[in-house]
Amino acid sequence: MQSLLWLLDTVIGLYITALIVSVVLSWLVAFNVVNTTNRFVYMVGDFLYRMTEPALGRIRQVVPNLGGIDISPLILILGLAFVRRLLPEILL
Repeated sequence: MQSLLWLLDTVIGLYITALIVSVVLSWLVAFNVVNTTNRFVYMVGDFLYRMTEPALGRIRQVVPNLGGIDISPLILILGLAFVRRLLPEILL
């Protein structure tokens, strides 16, 4: 059971890292620091978008529009951190 807990904790940690990288990359693209015509940047951005958008899209449907501020990654990170803390109590 300890191995399963470690695996789930690692997967959640990697997903949180992917969320943070996705947000930072979207800021860099928005401020023209990196260009999406670069093939590598495009591939990384597309991969992160495909990986994070299903969860973020569902949150965006529920959270009201706050203008130019998107708080859905923050809500998802807080939810994943909560699940990460809850896992040992459920599995052990």
